[in-house]
Amino acid sequence: MFSIITGSIILSLLHATIPNHWLPVIAIGRKEKWSVGEVTQVTFISAIAHGLSTVVIGFALGFIGAQIAAKIEDFTHYIAPVILIGLGLLFIYRHHNHKHFHISENIKKKRSKKTIIIALVLAMFLSPCMEIEAYFLLAGTQAPWLIWFIAALYLIITTGGMVLLVRFAYIGVLKLNWHTLEHNAGIITGVTLVATGILAFFIH
Repeated sequence: MFSIITGSIILSLLHATIPNHWLPVIAIGRKEKWSVGEVTQVTFISAIAHGLSTVVIGFALGFIGAQIAAKIEDFTHYIAPVILIGLGLLFIYRHHNHKHFHISENIKKKRSKKTIIIALVLAMFLSPCMEIEAYFLLAGTQAPWLIWFIAALYLIITTGGMVLLVRFAYIGVLKLNWHTLEHNAGIITGVTLVATGILAFFIH
């Protein structure tokens, strides 16, 4: 259980920092001459939409995990950790082709503020974070409250992280090598999933 919570926190933090989630919002905000407050508000709404679609899928997987665990005892102890490790290796393998979420260039064209916000929210809602979903599946094999706990952690960390990063980056306070971070996101995600899977064999 400890390994599931720890892995969820790490992936949520990583997810919040993935540049292609919020850099387009900054680009659009500067082009449209939005204030820091406006950019923050749009980021918050988009992040919530993104988080909700992820959590909805997560709850479904958590329910599936609970049902399987109740019928197959080995699922909790062996199969679920193997799934985590397998997913981790997959993310490491394909990290160089990472295409988690990209906002269409059409959104960046000159449009009304309302249209831009709707397009951003829709794009984020339809691009759930699949990396975290494995933890919902594994949480379902442990306890119902753990699914809710991971959902809350993910929403708070991802939304809060994106909002803070956008605010600081928009006013020029935060300057990092976003390309390097985005390129290595797949590796970090993969290693986290593999490590959680291995720990799950020994820690319950």
